[in-house]
Amino acid sequence: MLRFLRESTVASFVLLVIRLYLGYAWLVAGWEKIVGGFDATGFLHGAVEKAVGEHPAVQGWWAAFLEGFAIPNVELFNFLVPWGEFLVGLGLILGCLTTAATFFGMVMNFAFLFSGTTSTNPQMVLLSIFLIVAGANAGKIGLDYYVLPYLRKLIKGFRTPNRTLRT
Repeated sequence: MLRFLRESTVASFVLLVIRLYLGYAWLVAGWEKIVGGFDATGFLHGAVEKAVGEHPAVQGWWAAFLEGFAIPNVELFNFLVPWGEFLVGLGLILGCLTTAATFFGMVMNFAFLFSGTTSTNPQMVLLSIFLIVAGANAGKIGLDYYVLPYLRKLIKGFRTPNRTLRT
């Protein structure tokens, strides 16, 4: 299965469908927040409130992170969430830096899940796993076909040659 996901042309077409689905979901969610004005304050306070009771939906360590970092820096999150969602969607739709876009999408999915919001997040994480496991094949039908070889060549140019020390 791993070899199929990473090397098969058929798999790259299936991954394209998954990529487009996830990309559209992220792009639309981000764009709506960008143009509609987004404020995470209520969401963050609501997540903290879910950390109490006999069966809390939010773990104490996450609530402490929200109270100690996210809420005091809500303006940062008001910028990062909409633009992060939009850029993840764009990356997935274009197939550009697909693995990175998928990774950051998963980070957001898990942040939403940790905050007690289920919605489509589990489904998106499950589909994202296929893209992550597939690696470069997930963006083969997309800009990664051109971008990844260029980046490999660029990075190879920055490497210093191995030198042996003479004693």
